[in-house]
Amino acid sequence: MTRQTRSRRALVAVLGVVTLASGTALAHGGSLRGQAETLAIPTWLFLLTGGAAVGASFLLATLVTDRRWIATIDDWHRFFGRLPGAVGTYLAPVVGLAGLAVVLGFGFFARSLGVEAPLRNLSILLVWVGWWAGYTMSVYLVGNTWPALNPFRTLARLLPSLGRSYPAGVGAWPAVVGLLALVFVEVVSPLADDPQLLAGVVAAYGLLTLAGAIVFGHETWFERADPVSRVFEAYGRVAPLSRTDDGLRLRLPGMALSDAGEHRGAGEVAFVVALLWGTTYDGFVTTPAWGDIARAAVAAGVPALLVYLLTFLAGFGVFLGAYLLAARLARRTGNTYLTTRELALRFAPPLLAIAAGYHLAHYLGYFVSLSLPLSQALANPFAPPLNPQQFVLPAWVGGLALAFVLLGHLLAIWVAHAAAYDLFPSRLQAVRSQYPFIGVMVLYTMASLWIVAEPNQLPPFL
Repeated sequence: MTRQTRSRRALVAVLGVVTLASGTALAHGGSLRGQAETLAIPTWLFLLTGGAAVGASFLLATLVTDRRWIATIDDWHRFFGRLPGAVGTYLAPVVGLAGLAVVLGFGFFARSLGVEAPLRNLSILLVWVGWWAGYTMSVYLVGNTWPALNPFRTLARLLPSLGRSYPAGVGAWPAVVGLLALVFVEVVSPLADDPQLLAGVVAAYGLLTLAGAIVFGHETWFERADPVSRVFEAYGRVAPLSRTDDGLRLRLPGMALSDAGEHRGAGEVAFVVALLWGTTYDGFVTTPAWGDIARAAVAAGVPALLVYLLTFLAGFGVFLGAYLLAARLARRTGNTYLTTRELALRFAPPLLAIAAGYHLAHYLGYFVSLSLPLSQALANPFAPPLNPQQFVLPAWVGGLALAFVLLGHLLAIWVAHAAAYDLFPSRLQAVRSQYPFIGVMVLYTMASLWIVAEPNQLPPFL
């Protein structure tokens, strides 16, 4: 075992809050960004065009000033019959527990089973390809089924609870810290190459989250503090389907993001920004520009892991600071007595549409190309092909990635527009309050498009 490998394993142990949602360089290898080399126009012109498209869409949205019509779009819904109770009560939990058993079994016993290679190991393929790529896409494209599937929540329901009160001042901050930790470990650890390490981290996460559920109760823990559950809950608000007491509710995609949030802590804003920054950082570290920066910093004597950590924390600070600055400026442009905190909380959910669009751009090609080895491993988990083949994507798929980024930002603009008209009594206030937020969204758009347009490479020093 090399010294570098030992240091990375030690880091994984220190960051024990890492969860199942982490991916590594294997996931980057399936990204669509490699298709960006076919762009026939200069990158700067491409980025300006994308930013201008987002800005122009805001100008078009400002022409829609009929509150009744905006509310009609925002509130449109249809109800369908309830799913059979056995699906959520028995079938979904059994599927989740079976998936957990597969991950642990084919992880811990990969060597004895002779399936240590990442593309032959069902544990690795199921987590990264089937779950984090494919299942996550289903959450924001269809609806959030994770509360029923979550195997740790199923186990927590069977355990006694101490019934301690969850500290009101803590809010969503444990989920923020957990999400930042898992994103960082996603980049620097070999979890996608080492089935045993993956199974160990999954088991450690399970013990930690079950302990939290025992102390505070499973409903409170998974709704407030668990980062994975919070990620899927956030993405589920982008989806058209949601489960209610009246049955399945169908809305236009993203319209739930304009609803006022139930939790009003400052950690809610930080969590949304952390989710957006996590998807951005995951792609940024695979660009040639990052490779040049990292090599220069390491050559100057800075440890590689420290370079990654400092950049990660600084980037999150910049993303969060830019958004909070926009909220402060929105008080002036909107000429309102609402506080910066209230504005920040109200207009943070539209950013989830941006995060979903970038996730789809980042992982759709990855999921499609690796769905073949996943299906082969599912069909014959104990003897998958020695040399797994992948689907080769046509060049035009790269254009879809760029379209998904833009669509996510356009949806965010409309949702913010609807929220503004719901919040402010004056049409002029509603429009002017959006100026700073649109500026931030344009910057986010250009950053995302630049990452998607860059050629893909493995992160250096990992």
